[in-house]
Amino acid sequence: MSDSEAIRAELIELLKRHSLVLGEVTLSSGTKASYYVDARRTVMRPEGLSSAGTLIARRANEVGASAVGGPVMAAIPLACAAIAVPEGEGLVGFFVRKERKSHGLQRWVEGGAEPGDRVLVVEDTVTTGRSTVSAIERIRDEGFEIAAVLSLVDRLAGGGETIAAAAGAPYTSLTTIDELYPDRPD
Repeated sequence: MSDSEAIRAELIELLKRHSLVLGEVTLSSGTKASYYVDARRTVMRPEGLSSAGTLIARRANEVGASAVGGPVMAAIPLACAAIAVPEGEGLVGFFVRKERKSHGLQRWVEGGAEPGDRVLVVEDTVTTGRSTVSAIERIRDEGFEIAAVLSLVDRLAGGGETIAAAAGAPYTSLTTIDELYPDRPD
């Protein structure tokens, strides 16, 4: 098993332990589900931050990205994780606002990235992909080049394909719901 495979296996176990929540929930799409994946519960722990950050930074390096970021709530811990690990040396983080501020620089994209930068767009959990697609549109409108898109968890509901089409760049996930909850009822 390679180093990256071992780190990924650790991340999967952490996500199962801390992020998989069983019980009926309403997803942001309005759809009802019998489980929820709250990846922040894993990423906001030292071992999860390190595992996710290492894998995200390695992916950024693979695709030649100089910055890592995405939708505001998902991207902040993921971008911080990626730039905090040794593999993230030279990377900067950013996030995409849900609404443009009426004061200051009035930017959609905030953080260390600058227009023209090649970026890795990150998301914690993908279902339909709508929030990621919205962020991709703003990232592109602000003049960034999208190298690739990466999610921590893909719920395998078609969002990955939607994201890849919108980004015009490869989409991958570090894990899928099949690995976290293979015996789920739906």
